Amino acid sequence: MKIDTTITPESLKGQLDQFWELSGHKIDLIENEYDMSNGSPVTTVNGKYTTRGWTEWTEGFVYGSSFLQFDATGDERFFELGKTLTVERMATHVSHVGVHDHGFNNLSCYGNWLRLLNEGKAQGPQAERDFCELALKVSGAVQASRWSTIHEGGGYIYSFNGPHSLFVDTIRSCRIVMVAHALGHVLMSENDSPISLLGRAIDHINATAKYSVYYGEGRDKYDEWGRTAHESVFNTNDGRYRCPNAQQGFSGFTTWTRGLSWAMVGFAEELEFIDTLPDEQFETFGGKAVFKETCLKGAKATCDWFIENTPIDGIPYWDSGAPQLHRLGEWRDRVSDPYNEWEPIDSTAAAIGAQGLLRLGRYLGLDTKEGSKYWSAGLTSMRSLLAAPYLSENSGHQGLLLHSIYHEPNGWDNVPEEEKIACGESSQWGDYHIREAALLLQREIRNDSYYTFFGCLNQ
Repeated sequence: MKIDTTITPESLKGQLDQFWELSGHKIDLIENEYDMSNGSPVTTVNGKYTTRGWTEWTEGFVYGSSFLQFDATGDERFFELGKTLTVERMATHVSHVGVHDHGFNNLSCYGNWLRLLNEGKAQGPQAERDFCELALKVSGAVQASRWSTIHEGGGYIYSFNGPHSLFVDTIRSCRIVMVAHALGHVLMSENDSPISLLGRAIDHINATAKYSVYYGEGRDKYDEWGRTAHESVFNTNDGRYRCPNAQQGFSGFTTWTRGLSWAMVGFAEELEFIDTLPDEQFETFGGKAVFKETCLKGAKATCDWFIENTPIDGIPYWDSGAPQLHRLGEWRDRVSDPYNEWEPIDSTAAAIGAQGLLRLGRYLGLDTKEGSKYWSAGLTSMRSLLAAPYLSENSGHQGLLLHSIYHEPNGWDNVPEEEKIACGESSQWGDYHIREAALLLQREIRNDSYYTFFGCLNQ
């Protein structure tokens, strides 16, 4: 990508104002037009949200979006909407033992609700805080209970594919495990044996850094700095690593860009959180400095890969090894084209990855060469996302961020009649995460407190 160092959050204010106006309208469209009895809205088809029977991992994004909208605009009806629907519809997600998605689903709604109360942006009785805290504690413990051990030591939270499967995505679900730990919770096991949630999160992040991220150190023929594998496969009989794989990417030896983006923001957010914990909490887990170095290496590597393998406007194609991508010629040196004839864009990878770039840049320091590079890269992607052809300006389209891809190998994404590839549609994870990134910048412009996942903690 071509990083524009002249962009500032303030220079995006006009785009952000339009964004939040559109965002509120899209939330209202879904509330007024979508029938939740059909299941959680996942992706749009011809501009209307539909469900997809795989897992219900997107429902928390729907209600979490209302909390973000309230935070950005102060419109209290969105806060009340988020509260009401979280209470009515999210309880089963808290105790869902079959998914690796707790940090997506539950922190997005219960976590944002609690954060707004603790920041004083919204008012509510102590019972609301207690309710949200209990939900986050239980959710974090249930997430941490999906555990497979590794032969070399440690382990990982296994994906819905089963105990053999480590997904790169799940690093962002570690957020809720960390929050549950910070709230004083532990996972209780056989014979009342306590299991440290901090330890589980550290072990999972270490496993992700070791097996899901490549560093150009000769691991295999396709090893290069910062690329990621969607899935890492283990032999559950002895815990030995076997091979990289992909579910939603093209192959285990190419980089599915949304998986990459989960790692970008996951490592960067954990770096921010680690600094809030005392050093002694890490003593039995290898030490705080060592863990920070692991997260920093992972964050830099994945963010560097994104910068090097994304079109100049900061919006990537869905997979670096997509089989027809070569037909686009020097695609890295041109503006992204969601309407090309060969391979789809995935704007959600940009929305998620931009937040990783912004957070890493801020963490390293905006007055440093390295920090300012990542920060400006994040702003470059955001400027593109906040405008056509990515911002959904059609008042009848229920989605907010256009050109999302869910599962290209399975052919789940809508191909409009006049097009040759999937394009023009939205997803709940894309709409939610562009709102998160926009809120981060909105609060920066207002000199408000910095937006973090652990803002829900009453520190």
